[in-house]
Amino acid sequence: MLVAPSILSADFGHLARDVEAICEGGCDFVHVDVMDGHFVPNLTIGPVVVEAVAKAATKPLDIHLMVENNTFFVDLFAPLKPEFISFHIEEEKHPHRLIQKIRGLGIRPSIVLNPHTPPQCVEYLLEDLDMVLLMSVNPGFGGQRFIPGVLEKAKVLKELVEKRNPKCLIEIDGGVSDANIHAVKEAGVDVAVSGSYVFRHRNGIRHAIESLKV
Repeated sequence: MLVAPSILSADFGHLARDVEAICEGGCDFVHVDVMDGHFVPNLTIGPVVVEAVAKAATKPLDIHLMVENNTFFVDLFAPLKPEFISFHIEEEKHPHRLIQKIRGLGIRPSIVLNPHTPPQCVEYLLEDLDMVLLMSVNPGFGGQRFIPGVLEKAKVLKELVEKRNPKCLIEIDGGVSDANIHAVKEAGVDVAVSGSYVFRHRNGIRHAIESLKV
């Protein structure tokens, strides 16, 4: 299991320290949640802060856009050269065009599905994607409880991925911890995003990350 700690749960007063800690602790990606206060009822960070994260990180950035006007935000963050940019299928009228744009910028394209969105809606886009991110909480805030029904959705998506594009990764985000990571892996997930569990683990960040690498 690849692990992408979400900096949404980091201490923003010591952001560089916490980003360095997850990288030294063995994470595979640094997950960055960008929220605009419109698509979700929360407002997080812009390119100035993400640039600082990129400077502190020794692992690739995994940027998750929870925004309206995806194209504007892709252009905003593309100069930071993240590994992935993920956008929500629920908000994008022309997903294939945006996928092509992201790849043309040298970034790996990914689509996000909210808990209620069926995996079949991305079936005919899978050949052009490098990852699909399944939300296992409702997007907008950290610290929410994992929605178990998303595991069945992951299994359906895994079948579609195997059929259409076996190289496409499946990522899951929301309420992931050592209590459900084995079930997450069994459902076919490749990348686990975890925020509160990693940054607030009683035995430290490194232990939390290691416990997710099943």
